Amino acid sequence: MKLRNIGIVAHVDAGKTTTTEHMLYESGRIRSLGRVDMGTAQTDWLDVERERGISVRAATTVFEWKGIKVNLIDTPGHVDFSSEVERALRVLDGAILIVSAVEGVQAHTETLWNALQTLQIPTLIVINKMDRTGASAQRVLNEIHSVLTPDAIPVQSYSGEEENFNKVNSLWDLPRTGNGKSQINPSVEQVDYDSVLERMAEHDEQLMKHYIEGEEVPRQELYERLCVMARQARVFPVLFAAASKGIGIKELMDAVLSFLPSPTGKEDDPLSGVVFKLERDKVMGKVALVRLYAGRIQNRDMVHNTTQELDEKVTQIRVIHAGHYEDVGVLNAGDIAAVCGLSRVRIGDIIGSAASVPPVHSLTVPLLTVQVHPVSDAEYPQLVAALQELADEDPLLDLQWHQQERELHIKIMGPIQLEVLTHLLHSRFGLSAEFGSPSVIYKETPSSAGLGYVAYTMPKPCWAILRFHIEPAPRGSGLQYASQVKPEDLLYSYQNEVARRVPEALMQGLLGWEVTDLRVTLVEGQHHVWHTHPLDFVLATPMGIMDGLAQTKTTLLEPYLHFRITAPEEVSGKILNELNLMRAVFDYPVIAGERFTVEGLVPVASSLQFPVKLSTLTGGRGTFTARFDSYRECPPGVEIARTRRGVNPLDTSKYILSMRSALGSTR
Repeated sequence: MKLRNIGIVAHVDAGKTTTTEHMLYESGRIRSLGRVDMGTAQTDWLDVERERGISVRAATTVFEWKGIKVNLIDTPGHVDFSSEVERALRVLDGAILIVSAVEGVQAHTETLWNALQTLQIPTLIVINKMDRTGASAQRVLNEIHSVLTPDAIPVQSYSGEEENFNKVNSLWDLPRTGNGKSQINPSVEQVDYDSVLERMAEHDEQLMKHYIEGEEVPRQELYERLCVMARQARVFPVLFAAASKGIGIKELMDAVLSFLPSPTGKEDDPLSGVVFKLERDKVMGKVALVRLYAGRIQNRDMVHNTTQELDEKVTQIRVIHAGHYEDVGVLNAGDIAAVCGLSRVRIGDIIGSAASVPPVHSLTVPLLTVQVHPVSDAEYPQLVAALQELADEDPLLDLQWHQQERELHIKIMGPIQLEVLTHLLHSRFGLSAEFGSPSVIYKETPSSAGLGYVAYTMPKPCWAILRFHIEPAPRGSGLQYASQVKPEDLLYSYQNEVARRVPEALMQGLLGWEVTDLRVTLVEGQHHVWHTHPLDFVLATPMGIMDGLAQTKTTLLEPYLHFRITAPEEVSGKILNELNLMRAVFDYPVIAGERFTVEGLVPVASSLQFPVKLSTLTGGRGTFTARFDSYRECPPGVEIARTRRGVNPLDTSKYILSMRSALGSTR
């Protein structure tokens, strides 16, 4: 198939968008080069992106190179917008990971690499900014081998570094001849083919035999095997570039065709696709970006949304290029396009069969929550609608609308995301909003094993008896639910209602936080032939769960970050003292030259202001990079409660009255 679906990922400021811009220019997709710092880059088309000079949304574009169509997704690099990257990774067949030749492998680089490895996405690694002061390809290559993978194989040589960097030389001429063969570039003499063979031999028995016996492997054969291994994500070609000057861009585009795979889906297979992004169009309304793995969709087709079990009619199919649309009328297997007419679709929905759709991989989780207030009470309804629309496009915002208290809460990754949300509300919806101070999202987990019981039999008509066994589970395991009840005691339809309500009941524990890392087993259940209604279990399940938590008690969990600090050695004592005050757990510092590096874990709550303090301590010469690591138990004596929304199910009389009033119209 003459198609590639690729994405560009990197730590912020490594040069993703600049690389994308030059690829579009070299392919002829655009006639003039834009610049990120000038707000003229094609894929930074939102107002907030042009003004801030950063990418905040994954941008889909398309170009053609040497007869092959390339769907390219330029992703945000800032950790605050990891959810955009997370959704893009799910639909890629290959990726380009950009690493700065100056800053090297950074914390978010590792996070991205781990995601690419988990999803087994074939990846090209580009060491960019080779023309910058402080660039060192060998130092960064050593970091890649030690921190990311030993299977990264340079497939180019380069001329000069820093201001002397002026070109790259490919090992092979990547363009193919008429007979389909790739031609060796005889002018490249400085490439160490032995090191390439050595790395590849670790994954190929035949090559290992040649290597051990000292036999020469024809360069053509070595190249062809390298292509196969790269497409299988067994080795990872490394290239060099200075994207801002366009050096190495054509070679990178050639490498995309040679080392990254094409889609494998067939048009005559059963329909299978996934919605990975939602956008809004003034005329067409909701626009769903769909990656189709198998089958074919045309205008006016009825498609089945398997996730929501509903059918909707496609009104238009478009190709997207940086916020602009081109009508195409058809979406074929393996391709990506914008589909209009799916008014009820949500991000992550499966179209047709789920058999060909890969799983989603979570890069990170929101660790902060904020309350949103309208500047004017009159704008409250419009603000609710606007935030709901934004939460549709980014589900991790997880909008919580407490209608009775007239409160709006969202989850965020960091302060830059708040700035962007403020801008979006103003520019897109004409609304002004105020955000409260971010607070850390804690969680709870059962402290011990115990039983929760509820007999909801009064006031009639009602009858629902449940008994849950609740016990702690390993950290990070989430909720594991099972039932041991026979259908003759509790009908499957009622058991399914209980299963649906258990996660909802755990959204607020004894301290008001979500309860996680536990096993809940339904060990007893009864219904009444005459008096039971399915809604009885909607009401009874939270009472049984909360009764169980009251028996087990709960332990408070707080989020931890994995951090890396690099700073001048003379301030190491002050920094280590700050880490101790923040309750950090860290390794022995590593000293290299006049700088030291320290890595470890630190609670989010105690480190919110640390980046500012580090800048003060080091005069701006220190760096602090961090990524989410895990939730861990709070120290003894720490108890941070959150105000409960709604009536507590432990207050049974008041809770039953409240719920029966709410459910009365549907019973």
